[in-house]
Amino acid sequence: MARIVQCVVLGRAAEGLTYAPYPGDLGKRIYNQISKEAWQRWVAHQTMLINEYRLTPIDPKNREFLVTEMEKFLFGGGVAKPAGFVDPSGGTPST
Repeated sequence: MARIVQCVVLGRAAEGLTYAPYPGDLGKRIYNQISKEAWQRWVAHQTMLINEYRLTPIDPKNREFLVTEMEKFLFGGGVAKPAGFVDPSGGTPST
């Protein structure tokens, strides 16, 4: 039986993650409050950030940026796509 969480991203009950995807207290918070669907949305957004900003996740400054963006994406604070980002599905550039 799937574990259900009250997902703060989706604003509804949804299937939870099977393990904490990040270490420490932040990982516990994600495990308890973020659904699988919301986590997949974050992974897609993170991939876009890495590609658009040409980030290297092993670089401490890049890692810090990604963690900050992850917290904003998952727990509020707002996120924006990089300036000039064009959605590969045919969207328009960001301003």
